[in-house]
Amino acid sequence: MNFWRSLVGKLWITIICLVAVVLITLGLFLLPYIDSNFTNSGAIKRLFMYTCMIGFSLTTFFALFLFTKITQPMQQVIEAANDIRRGEYGTRLTLVTSDEIGQLATSFNHMAAELEENIRSLNNEKGHLSSVLRSMSDAVITFDIEGRIILTNPHGQTLLETWSDLAWEQEEESGLLPPGAASSEVPPPLRPLFFSTLRGGGDERSNIHVRQGVWSVHMAPLYSEDNLRGAVAVLRDVTEEVRLEKMRRDFVANVSHEIRTPLSMMQGYSEALLDGMASSPEESSELVQVIHDESLRMGRLVKDLLDLARMEAGHTDILKAQVDVGELLERVYRKFSVRAKERDIMLELKLPERELLLKAADEDKLEQVLTNLLDNAFRHTPADRRISILADTATLEGRSYVEIQIRDQGAGINPEDLPFIFERFYKADKARLRGETGGTGLGLAIVKNIVESHRGSIYASSKLGEGTTFTLRLPVEKQ
Repeated sequence: MNFWRSLVGKLWITIICLVAVVLITLGLFLLPYIDSNFTNSGAIKRLFMYTCMIGFSLTTFFALFLFTKITQPMQQVIEAANDIRRGEYGTRLTLVTSDEIGQLATSFNHMAAELEENIRSLNNEKGHLSSVLRSMSDAVITFDIEGRIILTNPHGQTLLETWSDLAWEQEEESGLLPPGAASSEVPPPLRPLFFSTLRGGGDERSNIHVRQGVWSVHMAPLYSEDNLRGAVAVLRDVTEEVRLEKMRRDFVANVSHEIRTPLSMMQGYSEALLDGMASSPEESSELVQVIHDESLRMGRLVKDLLDLARMEAGHTDILKAQVDVGELLERVYRKFSVRAKERDIMLELKLPERELLLKAADEDKLEQVLTNLLDNAFRHTPADRRISILADTATLEGRSYVEIQIRDQGAGINPEDLPFIFERFYKADKARLRGETGGTGLGLAIVKNIVESHRGSIYASSKLGEGTTFTLRLPVEKQ
């Protein structure tokens, strides 16, 4: 530090100037008087000179004393304050004095300790908040008043990167953007909620649809001293929940429809019998037969519903043992041969010469799978067409599987319907009445659950007008 710019330097210069002015003034008035009235004026002048030199020396010593006791400690205080300003919060003063400088040093150390503790607490809170944000499964995105992104958690950042690759339709936003927010970074799906939050100053909730996904958004305003400074958005992927809720509603509607149809027929025909509308025993017998058939149909529906519910709840009773797939397929083939002759459908079975063995499988459940698939094929294959049953072994990713294919030459399935055929009550043919085919709409759903309980897989391929192929893969070894 420049001495002449310090407080002591300025004080010393001031004292020197004052002393010089006093001595010069005395010299101007006293020296002529001494020359005219004293014979030994030289000795007096020398004494005056020595007095000036001693005065200036004492002034300099006083200035150096002040520099040591005031300026240097103050310089240490300034350097320590600069260290704290640069973030070195552990800086402390070592001044040991009993004057005001010492009290200032003590107060400074206490202030520095409190500041360090506050900064440490803030860092801990920041780290805690950062850990909470990172551990959240929801996406969190914070915007300032102009729509710029100021904070995200990893899930929020991933979501923003995913949405940045999508092509959004340009929307009219005139009158919605706040001043200076022309270059808003808010993703287009969130902008209506963002603007609504800024205008209303309250929380906003909504579900937004982005491509095939559904997101639940909670947007809340951010305040600083009662001034709105932005908004924070918490987004949760509820696609699966929405899908399951839709499935639940569809399931209830479909079950109600499927049960209401046979109930209505049973009620109508029974009322006809009670009213004596049958004019002959043959007509009465026909009405009774219809009631009986509808009761069987409703019984099959209830049984399939209970079986499917148990499977989806994980309560399937599977008794696994070694199964000869070849013998099982031959038994199923013989069972459907009579039906094939009645329908004028060619049914063929192709097996390899080697044995097809599953080390751990439930033979009854697999027979139910094959029966459902073949029943489905017969219901959709017209006369003079072919249904084929093929089986062989396959190796995928180092594992051995028994692969079974059920091929028919029916009308086929629309490609748009193909991904949904294993869902409950799904109708691939919207124009076909379920009562005409005799199915409950649950067969393929049950098939899929049984196959998956064996750690296997099933999928379908189809071409309109050419037929459908169901491919079933079951692991050979015990899983």
